Amino acid sequence: MNDAVYRFLLRPRWIGFHLLCLAAVVGMIALSFWQWGRLADRRDFNADVRARSEAPLVDVSALDVSSPGDLEWRAVVATGTYLVDDQVLIVNRSQDGRAGTNVVTPLRLNDGRIIAVTRGFIGLDQSAAEAPSGEVVVAGILRATEKRRSGQPTEPVGVVDELFRLDLNRLATQIDGELLPLSLAMETSRPTDDPILRPIAPPVLSEGSHLSYAIQWLIFAACVVIGWILAVRRSVGRTRSTSLDR
Repeated sequence: MNDAVYRFLLRPRWIGFHLLCLAAVVGMIALSFWQWGRLADRRDFNADVRARSEAPLVDVSALDVSSPGDLEWRAVVATGTYLVDDQVLIVNRSQDGRAGTNVVTPLRLNDGRIIAVTRGFIGLDQSAAEAPSGEVVVAGILRATEKRRSGQPTEPVGVVDELFRLDLNRLATQIDGELLPLSLAMETSRPTDDPILRPIAPPVLSEGSHLSYAIQWLIFAACVVIGWILAVRRSVGRTRSTSLDR
């Protein structure tokens, strides 16, 4: 093999080309690994949601709520009386392609503590249903507090009946009593609640597009490598042809 044929690969322009291809391959492989990581996280999340939501019902009053994150998605039952005067609407919600609000009514448990119950979703053209009076037994799934994300509006101060998100710390400021750090997304109620309320849609337990994206980034990296090989072979061929013509 004539090494002189390959000397052009050490020219500044070609070195820049090599570095560009290398950076592209490394970056694409890194993105692929990132997508693999997100896929693993999603699978873990799905497994946790299924395991907790399918576990036998437990009375929320019997749970240790000092670590709320460990209890989210747990299937529970709560017994108590609705605090109808403290009901709030969580605005700017959508479900099944329809805009509306979530109706949240605090429930005072038999032990005196309070849990925020998301009784359901209503459309913008509907009025919030009145909560059942007297003692009720509510079954559903525990949900974590909602936090403000970048760019979202801040909650107004004072006592309000509409909130942008179910921020339990914010809701606690206008409720007299100890509010649990988890809310309850209602699935069933005894006595039966108003049928106008649509149960809150559960999370979609899919793996998303992470697997396909991970594979795509590997394919793109392979294409860069193939393109580099073809470019080098083509230039080598031209160099050899030039040498033979002399």
